[in-house]
Amino acid sequence: MKKTTKLLLPLLIAGIVACLAVIFASRWYASEKRPDSASLALLNEAYAAVVANYVEKPDAKKLVQSMVDGMLAVLDPHSAYLPPEPFHEMEIQMAGTFGGIGIELGMKEGRLIVIAPIEDTPAFRAGIQADDHIYAIDGVPTQGMNIAAAVKRMRGRQGTPVTLTILRNGSPKPLIFKLTRAIIRVRSLKSRLLEPGYGLVRITQFQERTGDEFREALQKLRAASGGKLKGLVLDLRFNPGGLLESSIQVANNFIGDNAAQTLIVSIKGRTSDATRNFNASLGPKEAHYPMVVLINGGSASASEIVAGALQDYKRAIIMGKQSFGKGSVQSIIPLRDNGALKLTTARYYTPSGRSIQAKGITPDIEVGTVWPVADKDAVKGMELKEKDLENRLEPVDEEMGGGKRAPAVPHGGSSMADLSRDYQLSRALELLRSLNLVRQKGAS
Repeated sequence: MKKTTKLLLPLLIAGIVACLAVIFASRWYASEKRPDSASLALLNEAYAAVVANYVEKPDAKKLVQSMVDGMLAVLDPHSAYLPPEPFHEMEIQMAGTFGGIGIELGMKEGRLIVIAPIEDTPAFRAGIQADDHIYAIDGVPTQGMNIAAAVKRMRGRQGTPVTLTILRNGSPKPLIFKLTRAIIRVRSLKSRLLEPGYGLVRITQFQERTGDEFREALQKLRAASGGKLKGLVLDLRFNPGGLLESSIQVANNFIGDNAAQTLIVSIKGRTSDATRNFNASLGPKEAHYPMVVLINGGSASASEIVAGALQDYKRAIIMGKQSFGKGSVQSIIPLRDNGALKLTTARYYTPSGRSIQAKGITPDIEVGTVWPVADKDAVKGMELKEKDLENRLEPVDEEMGGGKRAPAVPHGGSSMADLSRDYQLSRALELLRSLNLVRQKGAS
């Protein structure tokens, strides 16, 4: 009997140890599998304490939104929560179409001012002019009203009425404009001939229709030049970016006539759907006329994709100043409250594998604007880049292309303004003329 007890005791102890090991292992595995559970519990505990004990009853919706804002604020400058109205406004901006009357607005000395009516819109046809003071919208005075609130009142469903009370210099009394809202299409680019044979296309932002508008602009420039262009200036200065797909469509006009060189941009993120290559379609492209792309510190994101691809394939000469350096991709994730998360999900890379994040595109020919000597230091201090932003993604030195890559290439260190007032544009045209002259002389 004693011998049996002696045998059972070690077995019992071993069993207890094994059970404890299993319990602790399962708890350790659960904590490893869900490392955020403790943090989420802390968040719930803090929220409950605030709701139960704060001196005044807090707004639960505002508390939750602030928690989401705080969570995204520690990631990077481009990740953000978009409440329903800003999210809807962003969708309108990217689509480039909305129901309204067609006015570009601004503020001047606290007054709501017409910057310009958009051509072929209700406001334009009614005779509303630049610098008109919008005194009231549907009888509601605009004093103290910001631009966002004014836009909200003037936009609406196609065919609905809106009345503007306008104060105009030289008019003895207020002017009343009874307008009917229509579908307004805002073009994302402008184009014109600088001189016979030499075209200019300025893209202000990459919207849904930018790819189609760009092809139309090229066709009109060719037709105005007798069917053939001698050169093109693509102006991407102060272009903050926009839709990735539209920038690819623009670059596709010049890339893809060589099966070994079709990659336009690669994106690389943590998930499989955030890692992919975007290639040009094979087939006939724009003729290989000389081309200059103008960039500056306001050129970011999608505009850097276009400039980087054309630079890597030596299809264009990049001129101007170092670009902003926003080499990250934001995905829009709709939420249940009709808002959305704008979340950074990937970095993008040029065809040769260059990451632009916090670095930017270095122009082949650096050309600044003409500033008085005394102002140079002041202007330099005002140039904000991606690398200067708090919490921005770190630049990477790796090269990531995938598929066929262009050879690594060493790179050197406006509005539709008049050439006499736009130094960078005049230098671009001068370069195009010189390149054509070299071609005509047969020099290499």
